Amino acid sequence: MAKTLIPVFLIFSTIVFFSTTVAGKSHKFSKKLSPEKLRFKHEKLTHLNFFFHDIVTSQNPTAVRVAEAAMTNTSKTFFGTVMIVDDPLTEGPEMESKLVGRAQGMYASAGQNELGLLMAMAFHFVEGKFNGSNLSFLGRNSVFSEVRELPIVGGGSGLFRYARGYAEARTRTLDMKTGNAVVEYNVYVFHY
Repeated sequence: MAKTLIPVFLIFSTIVFFSTTVAGKSHKFSKKLSPEKLRFKHEKLTHLNFFFHDIVTSQNPTAVRVAEAAMTNTSKTFFGTVMIVDDPLTEGPEMESKLVGRAQGMYASAGQNELGLLMAMAFHFVEGKFNGSNLSFLGRNSVFSEVRELPIVGGGSGLFRYARGYAEARTRTLDMKTGNAVVEYNVYVFHY
């Protein structure tokens, strides 16, 4: 009996040894890191204030309709409309004020009874300390509410890596004939 167990034990021990050694090395795709190793200092809270210019009707629109449903033009909320945007972000409410970034992404009319937009956008900053940095937003925008909140999702890039926070949007002007709008954004973002 003892002679039979020794070879079984040796075979089992060899299999366990090689499987943990080989599996441990070839399949290790993650490891725990400390923020200090990545040279992260303390987390800070930054407030950004800028104006989003959504220009639908113009010689050079910054928001264009790329899709619609069969019922879109008869819907009171334009349900099914999908817009792609490359909207300027400026320091002040005037279009001529200093450009601080661009809002690039899309929004879609997702509400059948109330105008509610699903917004998926990256705010790309081109000015000052945050030049080259991005924040991503995904959320519902109830256009006719006085204040809307949109969450920052998936962190960001540049100085906004590992970002989290939210944006408050307030419509400053909306031309119902053209669809052109200016929206003030106050963004509160935690980042390193």
